[in-house]
Amino acid sequence: MPETIRIAVPNKGSLSEPATQMLQEAGYRQRSDSRELVLVDADNDTEFFYLRPRDIAIYVGSGRLDVGITGEDLLLDSGANAEAVLPLDFARSTFRFAGRPGHVADVDQLAGRRIATAYPGVVESYLAVHGVSAEVIRLDGAVETAVRLDVADVIADVVSTGTTLRNAGLEIFGEPLLHSQAVLIRRRGARASARIEQLVRRLQGVIIARQYVLMDYDIRDDLVEKAVAITPGIESPTVSALHERGWSAVRSMVRRKDTNQIMDELWDLGARGILVTDIHACRL
Repeated sequence: MPETIRIAVPNKGSLSEPATQMLQEAGYRQRSDSRELVLVDADNDTEFFYLRPRDIAIYVGSGRLDVGITGEDLLLDSGANAEAVLPLDFARSTFRFAGRPGHVADVDQLAGRRIATAYPGVVESYLAVHGVSAEVIRLDGAVETAVRLDVADVIADVVSTGTTLRNAGLEIFGEPLLHSQAVLIRRRGARASARIEQLVRRLQGVIIARQYVLMDYDIRDDLVEKAVAITPGIESPTVSALHERGWSAVRSMVRRKDTNQIMDELWDLGARGILVTDIHACRL
């Protein structure tokens, strides 16, 4: 039997619920009590450890845990000996610089400035790549008031709409420091066991199932080639002859976000009986 694997899961914050939901969809048992910090899934030979998101990369990088789910930003900020194995397509975020309007307009102007952030590792890595020397000041939590209180000249923070920064009298400048999302991580260079490879396949199946739907439709034989050009699928559609001569049934995977546009195109081409079905799990 393959050995038991130990997985770190975020205990709180924006990563926690989506990570737990994804693992459940992948067939793993998850805790029912948020106070439970360790859970054994005997059916899958797996132990789950619920940890602070900022600590997960440290535990995984040390080899104490086999894999974990955390943010790319937290992985980079930690400086841990860990690497991303699989992007998980949730908890997306963008890191930007912001300062007083007209005060700093470009990254090159950061030299010698004070930069406040809750992610010093991310900022220091970015500055090193760009050859900029600046003072990085670590603050926990919101950093928007750092400029007003003269603790820093600029800040580096997660930005979604920019409303919070504008309300604080700040203006975004320069390119994004980092585009982040949740990732599955493991110790850098570690060998992937059979159980970890199984975990990756299951999570990939969940991601694909969320991104795609199954579309079935009937189409005249002389229009099949044009129809499958609209719905090429992942590899190739399934085309079957119908009882009524001259017609075929087509089944294909299409991107969920494009569903209605594709249905319109197929209808205009002459397809009928167009049905869309959710995919709950898959292996490709």
